[in-house]
Amino acid sequence: MKNTLVIAALASGAIVTLAHCSKQSPAAETSVGAPASPAADRAALVERGRHLVESVGMCTDCHAPRLPSGEFDKSRYLMGSELPFRPTVPMPFVPVAPPLAGLPTLPTDEAAVEFMMTGKRPSGAPVMPPMPQIRLKRDEAEAVVAYLRSLKPTA
Repeated sequence: MKNTLVIAALASGAIVTLAHCSKQSPAAETSVGAPASPAADRAALVERGRHLVESVGMCTDCHAPRLPSGEFDKSRYLMGSELPFRPTVPMPFVPVAPPLAGLPTLPTDEAAVEFMMTGKRPSGAPVMPPMPQIRLKRDEAEAVVAYLRSLKPTA
């Protein structure tokens, strides 16, 4: 009976701790519990956008040129690239992926966020294959836009 009470007490403590921790956003506080600075919030947003672009959306596969070795050309990272493939049947197709660094084709952050949420350009036209019509949530789109705006286009 005594062991059962100890286990129940430990389990209750763990549940309370988990509930408390789940209500706190790790990005909203520093390691000492003080509110994070706007710069830290921005850095976290940009980092989340980088993760979504590079590891989830895999945008680099089409929008970043490669060297003859197959590695990405870091001097032209996300600056657009000719696609190394073509459709096997006649269809609408854009053979060059446009630049993403700095988002030069989307003049405002709101237009860029809307594009990331709907897959439609500011004109209302959908993207052309092979680009998928992306449908990000607003917070994801804002993170992607923050990251891409943080990249400076190179000449």
